[in-house]
Amino acid sequence: MKVVAFNGSPNKEGNTYHGIKIVVDELLKEGIEAEIIHVGNNLVRGCMACRQCSKNKDEKCAIQGDEVNDWIQKMKEADGILIGSPVHYSSIGATMKAFLDRAFFVASVNNGMFRHKVGAAVTAVRRSGGVTTFDQLNNYLNYSEMLMPTSQYWNVIHGSAPGEALQDLEGVQIMRVLGKNMAWLLKLVENGRETVKEPERENKVYMSFIR
Repeated sequence: MKVVAFNGSPNKEGNTYHGIKIVVDELLKEGIEAEIIHVGNNLVRGCMACRQCSKNKDEKCAIQGDEVNDWIQKMKEADGILIGSPVHYSSIGATMKAFLDRAFFVASVNNGMFRHKVGAAVTAVRRSGGVTTFDQLNNYLNYSEMLMPTSQYWNVIHGSAPGEALQDLEGVQIMRVLGKNMAWLLKLVENGRETVKEPERENKVYMSFIR
């Protein structure tokens, strides 16, 4: 089994990375392969709402010149997906959001590519805005019918300068417990796939409230 993790911070080894790394270390202890990809230092433009991915259904975003399509394929091949972001004005970092908007929309219009994968989100923050950003990240996982492991508190770790998050003992525990629960859920899904029938995917019903 494999998990692919995305670091949405501009800093390669800032506090977002350290939060992700704690989760990943627990996965590795359980024999689950994991890869961390640094998204936040890339030039990634936002979705243009061209809907070419919906028309082409080739599992690709029509925007060229960045690594988003490569990352989408890594997400498709993985059993689990971990997304992490710093907090910018109580929100997801702009580069990370641009990536998530495009990747998850491509997945949704291509037979729900991330459906029933195990997915979790983490945020790193100096002081406030961590929970709102965590909620925003979870929207992508919920929309995609992903299976979400939990911890014993919201998945937020605190720190300002890179590495300070490791001094947040409660935050470190939150990430550690999340990693253990994510590994357990991944194994449940893997071992139950052959014995418990998966519910069929329903085509989404779209309704406009404007008559």
